[in-house]
Amino acid sequence: MHTSHTIPLPNRPPLLLGQTPLVMGILNVTPDSFSDGGQHNLVDSAVAHARQMIAEGADIIDIGGESTRPGAEAVGTQEELDRVMPVIDALVAAGITTPLSIDTYKPLVADQAIQAGASIINDVHGLQGAPEMAEIAALHSVPVIVMHWQKDRDSAVPLLDDMRRYFAHSIERAQRAEISLDQIILDPGFGFGKSLAENYELLRKLGSLRSSPVQQGGDFAILVGTSRKSMIGKLLGNQPEDRLAGTIATTVLGYLNGGHIFRVHDIRANRDALRVAQATLYGPPAQQG
Repeated sequence: MHTSHTIPLPNRPPLLLGQTPLVMGILNVTPDSFSDGGQHNLVDSAVAHARQMIAEGADIIDIGGESTRPGAEAVGTQEELDRVMPVIDALVAAGITTPLSIDTYKPLVADQAIQAGASIINDVHGLQGAPEMAEIAALHSVPVIVMHWQKDRDSAVPLLDDMRRYFAHSIERAQRAEISLDQIILDPGFGFGKSLAENYELLRKLGSLRSSPVQQGGDFAILVGTSRKSMIGKLLGNQPEDRLAGTIATTVLGYLNGGHIFRVHDIRANRDALRVAQATLYGPPAQQG
């Protein structure tokens, strides 16, 4: 079933992962993200959307200032800072206590965001991009979400074998920087460098990743990020705004297969689906009979 993890956060209670899934709300402050680009890139609208997601049950808010959709233009460090920092400052000033995650692969952006109040680094390059990223995480004692994105992957190597090697390398970098193993969260990177069939194979075999990268560290918490992605659109032939049902299916399957954190756009619907899945696996709360 679900392994239990206590993941320390600076200056706030730890993340408690196990039977109860956590929902991470996506806050893209970009003009060009594939699903919600341009909707929340003004500070007031970003803060309002964060408040709405928290009201609907978001446990973490993930703030990103650069789109990683296929064909998106790269964003310079200063431009990314100009997008995310006013939002983080405004959320902190508004008294938001929900943990904030910074979705970036740039060490300077991560460093500034953490100093401003973010508590988690979400690195799509899995600590295998800029070498300073692991050092920044260690310096601030924040957990890191390590995503699999092997752009030049050998298609002859089975996907899960490739992912085990990739994560082993990421974890080695983390350990060299003295990041503790209990502060590493694995993200399989649904939709990143994977075929349609591989995405669904990965969803089906998700639990096999937990203990594969390193034996001495036990297993790892897993983040599932499938919300509105092309793996749903290509299968169903629909647009991002029509992918809620497909997203909920992948969220529930991801939970049943061992996932802990679910990065989604639509909080309430995914939260409700996860509560039903949890009650199915472990029984409803005692007070509800």
